Amino acid sequence: MTAKRRNKTVSVLLLVITVFPILAGCWDRMEIEERAVVLGIGIDKAKEKHTKPNEAVSHPANKDMKVLGTDIIKVTVQIAVPGRIPLGPGEGGGGGGGQKTVWVVEAVGHTVADAFNVLQQRVSRPLFFGHLRIIVVSEVVASKGIENLNDYFRRNPEVRRTNWMVICKGEAANIMHASPQLERVPTLYLMTTMDQAVKMGRFPNDFLGIFWSSVSAKGKEGYLPYMEMMENDNVQISGLALFRGDKLVSVTDPREIILYMGIMGVREGGGESYVKPKGSSDYFMFQSRTRKSTFKVSLQDGKPHINVRVIIEGNLLSKSSEAVTLNEALVRDIELQLDKIAMQSYKQLVVKTQAVSSDIFGFGEHIRAKLPKYWNEHIKTEEHWQEQYSGLKVDISVDIHVRRIGMKAT
Repeated sequence: MTAKRRNKTVSVLLLVITVFPILAGCWDRMEIEERAVVLGIGIDKAKEKHTKPNEAVSHPANKDMKVLGTDIIKVTVQIAVPGRIPLGPGEGGGGGGGQKTVWVVEAVGHTVADAFNVLQQRVSRPLFFGHLRIIVVSEVVASKGIENLNDYFRRNPEVRRTNWMVICKGEAANIMHASPQLERVPTLYLMTTMDQAVKMGRFPNDFLGIFWSSVSAKGKEGYLPYMEMMENDNVQISGLALFRGDKLVSVTDPREIILYMGIMGVREGGGESYVKPKGSSDYFMFQSRTRKSTFKVSLQDGKPHINVRVIIEGNLLSKSSEAVTLNEALVRDIELQLDKIAMQSYKQLVVKTQAVSSDIFGFGEHIRAKLPKYWNEHIKTEEHWQEQYSGLKVDISVDIHVRRIGMKAT
C-alpha cells in the first residue's frame, strides 16, 4: 500500500512539473490585435508650428530646452490597421472597398525616444516594432547627425537588423503619407523597391545592421540609400548617401551606385552603359552580369597604397545600327573602351569620397588588417584615418569581358 501511494505521489508530481511550465509560459502574452504594429517610420526636423501641441506631454514646457544639443524632431509612423492588411493577391485579407491599410500619425520631441513617448500618448495600444520594415530620415536631419537615432533603435530589441534605413530628399513625412499604386501597404512598396534593387544587382545589400557595423568600424564609413519622391507618389533610388561618422556629408549620382558595386565586387551585375568603339559612329549597350574585385595593400615610400583590380563579365544587349557587323576585333575594341571608361569612372568616385573623407570602401580596414604595425603607429584612431584617407594612393585596373552577344537595332 505504501508503495502504491508513493508511486501515485510521484506521478502527480511529475504531472505538475510537466504541466506547470506550459501554463506559466503565456502569462505575459499579448495578442497581435492588442498592439499598434509600426510598419514604417519617417524622421524630420520639426517646424515651430508642430511643437506647440506637444508641449508639456513628456516634460515641462520650456522654449529654451535643449537635449543633447539637438533640434526638435518630428516622427511620422505608419501603423497597420487590423483587418485591412491584404493576405494575398487582389482584395484578399478583408481590405477591399478602398479602405486605408495604415494609419499615419505624427509626434515631435527633443529626441527620438521623447517623440515616441509623445506618440504613445496618442495611441491606445502599445507600439510594437517587430514588424518595422523601413526607417526614412530626411536629408536635413542626417546632415546634423543620426547618433541619437542609431542609439535608440539599436537599444530596442524589437527592431530587426535586416530593416532598411534610407535618406530622403525633402521631408520623410511625405513618403510616409504617399499612396503608391503597386502596393496597398505603402511601407511594403518601399521595402520591395529596395529588395528588388538588390536582387537585380542595382543596389548593394546594405541593410540597417551592416550600416551600424560600418559606422562602428575604425577604418570604414557607412552609407545609406538616397531616395526621393517622384510624380504620382512614386519613389526613386537616386544615389548613395555618404557618411563621415554619424553625419551625412555627400550624395552620389544614381550611376555611381553601380560604380561602387563594381569596386566592391558585388557579384550580381545589373548596370548598363553605352560605349562607342574607337573610329566608329555606332553605339553599343553593355550590361554587366557578374563582378569580382580584389584589394592589395602595400607600403610605398613609407605610406599605404591600395591596388584594386575589378573583373566584370557581361553581355552586349543592343546596337544602334543593323549595318554594323560584329567581329572579334570589334568586340575586343569594345572591351578596351569599356575598360577605359570604367577605370576613369571608378577613380572619379574614389576621389569624390576622398574629398569628403568618407571611406565607404573600407580601405582603412584592409590597411588595419594587413599593416597592423603601420596602423598602430601612424593612424590608431578613426578620426586620424578620416584625415589621412583624403591623401591615400589608390590604383585601379579594370578587365571587362563580353561573354554573350544577343543584339538587335534600337
